[in-house]
Amino acid sequence: MQTPVTALPAAARQPWRWLLLLVLMLSLSGCGINNIPTLDEKVKSAWSQVENQYQRRADLVPNLVETVKGFASQERETLTAVVEARAKATSIQVDADTLNDPQQLQQFQQAQSQLTGALSRLMAVSERYPDLKSNQNFLALQSQLEGTENRIAVARRDFIQAVEAYNTEIRTFPGKIWHSVLYSDMPIRENFEATTENADQAPKVEF
Repeated sequence: MQTPVTALPAAARQPWRWLLLLVLMLSLSGCGINNIPTLDEKVKSAWSQVENQYQRRADLVPNLVETVKGFASQERETLTAVVEARAKATSIQVDADTLNDPQQLQQFQQAQSQLTGALSRLMAVSERYPDLKSNQNFLALQSQLEGTENRIAVARRDFIQAVEAYNTEIRTFPGKIWHSVLYSDMPIRENFEATTENADQAPKVEF
């Protein structure tokens, strides 16, 4: 006579359930289920660096304007243009909540481009004032501004690459599946677009 098989008690089955759940979670993580939020965080981090470097440039502007004013106060129109462009650039902020807003991102880019243009005109003014060009404070600001422009170019490049990686992930297999199932609220992200000629290159700052 065959001995009947008795089911395992619920307490004995519980560890196996947790083990199976753990194996399933590890399998899913290996299939890229976490790629989309990870790449999204990289986009946000890269954008923070863009903002950080633009803010660094904005912080240099007041000292630069005051230094130029000390040697070329008659260049009132150029100095005013720089101050106004800086005020507009710092008034437009794009954070993680508005990073997906194309209009906000475009406004931010345009404001930063206007400040770049105003600074370029200010640099051209310095050519007419030899004493200004040889001033030590002015030379120090020149070096800091050049370094900042280079950092801006690098930060923008890193942001562009981060957005490209994120957008590619949610539009290709298997990321497209995870996006439709788990992350449908995370849209394609806007990227930088050149708003001026050679905008992908750091301006050459000459004094």
